[in-house]
Amino acid sequence: MGCCCCVLVDDYGRGGVNCGRAGFGGKFLMLERIHEIPGVLLGADEYLDDFWPNFRKIDGVFWKLERVQSFREPNEPSWVAMLEGDWDRSMKLVDGRSGVAEEGEGRVERFSRRRIRIVEQPVTPYVQWEMHVLALREAAAEQVRVLDAGEVAEQEVGRRLPELVVLGTVAMYEVTYDASGRHSGARRIDDREVIAACRGELDKMFAAGEEFRAYYEREIVPLPAPEMSV
Repeated sequence: MGCCCCVLVDDYGRGGVNCGRAGFGGKFLMLERIHEIPGVLLGADEYLDDFWPNFRKIDGVFWKLERVQSFREPNEPSWVAMLEGDWDRSMKLVDGRSGVAEEGEGRVERFSRRRIRIVEQPVTPYVQWEMHVLALREAAAEQVRVLDAGEVAEQEVGRRLPELVVLGTVAMYEVTYDASGRHSGARRIDDREVIAACRGELDKMFAAGEEFRAYYEREIVPLPAPEMSV
């Protein structure tokens, strides 16, 4: 899920983009080159200060691409409960947020929220927990699709796809995390051609992904409580 503005909004030279080899959906893939694109480096607090003014100007789809399989969410009580090995309490805390999700159902926004969650097997404890959180949000205001990591393997030669937040055509952020999975900041990318290319590729990935609810009911709901290592 990552930092708050990446996922809990309610709670990368120009010069002819030559993307190299053909990738996902038979098109040249900009997403795998994001790390090469110049951007404005932002610390964690600077990212928040930069994100919110741009969020208020969003003029299209709010995109979130998630690739990392484990994040740290120390400010999220249900995540802390899971980390402490108390899965039952974690799920009760997740369920306790259903009222917030229901409130979101009645809110009309001027943009759509779409998330692409790439999942490796076996599912990590974090992803298992996150899927239960997303089950509430997906029912309320966010459209979520799931892609198996094997489906993007050809685009990940030497480097995984980025953690990405796209605010319509306004701004795009490559969100960064330290080795422990804690949010460390972002790179803001302003190049309109790059943003447009990434939005097109996210559209294709989203269309290729599995509907969240079907995946969740089949792969996540039957899982036993995750085993946490201390």
